[in-house]
Amino acid sequence: MSKNLVIVESPAKAKTIQKYLGKDFEVKSSFGHIRDLPKKGMGIDLSTFSPDYEVSADKKKLVTELKAAVKKAEMVWLASDEDREGEAIAWHLAEELKLKPENRKRIVFHEITKNAILKSIENPRDIDQNLVNAQQARRVLDRIVGFEMSPVLWKKVKPGLSAGRVQSVAVRLIVEREKEIREFVPKASFKLDGIFLNKTKQEISAKLKKDFDKEEEAEKFLEQAKTTEFKVLNVETKPGTRSASAPFTTSTLQQEASSRLGYNVTNTMRLAQRLYEEGYITYMRTDSVNLSQEAIEGAKKQIVSEYGAEYSAPRNYTTKSASAQEAHEAIRPTDFAVKTVGDAQLNRLYQLIYRRTLASQMANAKIEKTVIEIGNTKLPQHFEAQGEVIIFDGFLRAYGIVKAEEDDEENNEKLLPKVTVGETLDYKKITATEKFTRPSARYTEAGLVKKLEELGIGRPSTYAPTIQTIQNREYVDKREIEPQTREVVKISLANDTIKKEVLDEKFGGDKNKFVPTDTGEVVSNFLTDNFKEILDYGFTARVEESFDEIANGDQKWKEMMTDFYSKFHPRIEDVEENADRATGDRLLGVDPKTGKNVHARIGRFGAMIQIGETDDEEKPVFASLMAGQNIATITFEEALELFKLPFDLNEVDGQPVSVGVGRFGPYVKWGETFISIPKGEDPLSVDQKRAEEIINEKKIADAPIATYKGEPVTKGSGRFGPFIKYKDIFVNVPKRYDFENLSQSDINELIDAKLEKEANRYIQQWEKEKISIENGRWGPFIKFGKAMFKIPRKADDTKYEGEELKEISLDEVKKWITDQDPKAFAEKKKPAAKKATTAKKTTTTKKATTTKKPAAKK
Repeated sequence: MSKNLVIVESPAKAKTIQKYLGKDFEVKSSFGHIRDLPKKGMGIDLSTFSPDYEVSADKKKLVTELKAAVKKAEMVWLASDEDREGEAIAWHLAEELKLKPENRKRIVFHEITKNAILKSIENPRDIDQNLVNAQQARRVLDRIVGFEMSPVLWKKVKPGLSAGRVQSVAVRLIVEREKEIREFVPKASFKLDGIFLNKTKQEISAKLKKDFDKEEEAEKFLEQAKTTEFKVLNVETKPGTRSASAPFTTSTLQQEASSRLGYNVTNTMRLAQRLYEEGYITYMRTDSVNLSQEAIEGAKKQIVSEYGAEYSAPRNYTTKSASAQEAHEAIRPTDFAVKTVGDAQLNRLYQLIYRRTLASQMANAKIEKTVIEIGNTKLPQHFEAQGEVIIFDGFLRAYGIVKAEEDDEENNEKLLPKVTVGETLDYKKITATEKFTRPSARYTEAGLVKKLEELGIGRPSTYAPTIQTIQNREYVDKREIEPQTREVVKISLANDTIKKEVLDEKFGGDKNKFVPTDTGEVVSNFLTDNFKEILDYGFTARVEESFDEIANGDQKWKEMMTDFYSKFHPRIEDVEENADRATGDRLLGVDPKTGKNVHARIGRFGAMIQIGETDDEEKPVFASLMAGQNIATITFEEALELFKLPFDLNEVDGQPVSVGVGRFGPYVKWGETFISIPKGEDPLSVDQKRAEEIINEKKIADAPIATYKGEPVTKGSGRFGPFIKYKDIFVNVPKRYDFENLSQSDINELIDAKLEKEANRYIQQWEKEKISIENGRWGPFIKFGKAMFKIPRKADDTKYEGEELKEISLDEVKKWITDQDPKAFAEKKKPAAKKATTAKKTTTTKKATTTKKPAAKK
C-alpha cells in the first residue's frame, strides 16, 4: 500500500511522473476539473456571488475512486499545473475529497523531469487561495456575463445565440476588420522597377525611390529614361546585425507554429500539452520569456558542442507584458541533449521550440548591407538597389529566417555585383506598373492571438478555446473569398521602345482567414451598440488586470464582482426593456413585379432576402443567400436573382430535375438526390445540358467499384474522410489503404471488420425507447438518444460482466439513467399557451423554411 497519493490532471502526466517516484507513491489523474458550476442554471448566489459547485455526472465514479485512494494514503500531494486553473483544480480536489491541511501538500513544477519532481516534493507549499480566487472570479464573472447577456440576444436577435466576455470582443475585432476592408477605397500609383547591366553584363535590380500618382507622369519619366545615360551615383556599404527573438511564450508559439508549420491554435496547444506531459518541454501556458540559469547553461553546452564557442552568447530576456501572470519560464526543452522526438507531428513542434530556444542563446548574425544609387542628374528621381551579405550567420544557423506574412515579396534583398561610383550602366528594361493600395489583412488565427495579446485581452490558457468557441457558435468562419478582377496598366521600356499593356489583376481573394458570418456581424453590432463597456477593449483588459490583482492578494474577488454587477445588471435590464430588435435589416429597393420592399436581414433560420412586410395581408416571400453572399453587401440585383431559384428542368431517366440553393450551397436535385454544383459556378447558369453533365458525374462517382456477397459496393468522400458503402453501412477507409486502387480483398477485409464490430456493438437494444447497452472503447455503457450514461457497480462493488448485462431489464436500465439524470424522462412541456400569440409569426417563418434544402452531397 502506497503511503503517498499524488493527484495530477491528466493520465499522460500521471504516467510520466509515476516513472520518477518510488513504490511509496501512487499517481492518479483527476482528468481535469472534478467539479464546476452546474451546466443548467446560473449556479451562483447573486447576493453573495457564492458559486454552487457540483461534481459533474461523468466524474462521480472517479471522485468515488479518489476518495477510496485518499483513505488508504497518509499524505495527498496535489500536483496540478502551476497556474490559476491548476491551483483551482487542487482546491476543488481538496474541498471535494475533504483533505485536511495536515494531510495534503501542494507541489508545483514547470517541467516534468525527475529533478523537477523530486525538488518540488522537497519544497511543498499549501494551496494559494489568491490564485484560486482569481480563477473563481474569472469563472463567475464569465458565467454571469454569458448567462445574463445571452437571453437578451434570444429576445432581440434570434433564439439559440450566446454571448461571452472575451469571445464577443474577439468577434468584434473580426467584424471591425471586415468593415474596414469593405469601406477601403484603393488608391492607384505607378511603381517603377529597373533591371540594369554593368560592364560584365551582370544584372542589378533596382526600384525608383518615388512612385508616380498618374499614368502620364510615369510615361513621361520613361520617355526621359529612353535617352538617359545611367550611372552609379553612390555606393554605400554598412555593417549591421540581426538578433534572435526571445524564447517562446504561449502566444508567440501559436503564431510561429502557424506561420512555419501551418498548425492552427488548437492543434498547437494539443501537441504542446503532449510534449509537456511526456516530459519533453516546460509548461506550455506562460507569458514569460525568462529562462532559468540551468537552461541557459544547458543551451550553452549544446551550442558550443554543436556549432562552436563563437556561436554562444548566453543571455536572459525580460517579459515586456506588465500583466504576465505566472512566474514561469518560457517554453523550452527540458533537456537540450534530446534533439528529436519519436512521433512525427510532435517532433515538428518540438524542433521549432528546440531551435528557437537555442537561437535565443546564440550570437547575433553579422550582415553587410549595400545600397547602390543609380540614375542621372537630369532625371527627377533615382533608382536604388539594395542587397546584403551574411558575414557571420550566428543564430540563423539554428533558426533561419522566416518571411512575415505582411512582407512584400518585391522587397527581398539579394546579393549585388561589384560596381564603382561613376560607372556607366545600361538599362535592360524599365517597367512602370499600376499598383493599388491594399486594406488591412483579415485575421488569421495567429494574427488574432497577437492582437488579443497586444490589447491585454485573455490569457495564454484562453486563446485556443476562445478561437474555437467563436467558430463553433458560427459567428465567424474561414470560408474562401473569391477574388475580383480589375484592369491595371503596365508600361515597359526596352530596346528604346515604350510599350503599354492593360492587364487583368485578381484582388481581394482570401483563404483560411476569419470572416464574420451574418449572424456574427448582427450580434456584434447589437452588443457593441448596447453594451459599449463590456465590448470595450480597454474594459476587457482592465478586467484582466483585476484578476491579476486578486491573484496577487491586492483585491478581494467578491468586492470586484459586487462592483462589476452593480453596473452590469441595470444595463441588462435597460437593454432588455428598451432596445430595438436587431436583424441587420437593409432595405435594398422595391420589387418591380409586386411593388413591395425588398429586405436583406437575419431571420429565425439565418440570413435571407424578404419581399414584403411581415404585417402585410399577403405574407412575405423569402430566399436564402448563397455561399459568399451576406446581408451587409448583397446588391438589389443579386437579391432579386435569388428568387429565380429553385427552377425546374426536364426529367433525366424519368426522374424530376431542379436547381436550387440550400444551407450547404447550390445544388442540382435529381429525384431525391441532392448533388453539389462545383464551387464558384453560378447555379443560375446551369441549363439542361450542364445539369445532365453534373448528374452523369454523380452516376460515375456512385457506380459500384466491387460487390460483397452479391451486393454492390460504392465509394465516396465525406465529412470524416474516404469511405466505402455496402447496403446502408458506411465503412471508413484508413490511410494505410490505397483508396484509389482498393482491391477486392481490401474491400472484403474492411466490410468484414465493420460487420464484426457492429455485431459486437449492442449487448441489448430497445429501439422504440432509443435505449441501448453498448460495448465501448473503455467498456460497456448505456446510450439514451444521443446521451451516454455509465453502468453502476453491483451491490458488492464489482463490475457487471457482459453476460449479466444481457439479462438486465429495461426498467432497471431506466432507473440507472434516472439516477444520473433525474430529468431524463421528464415530459417536455407543450408550448400551448404561446400558440395563439405566435401563430402569425409561425406562418411567416414556415415560409422561410421552404427555401431551406438538405445538405447537397457528392
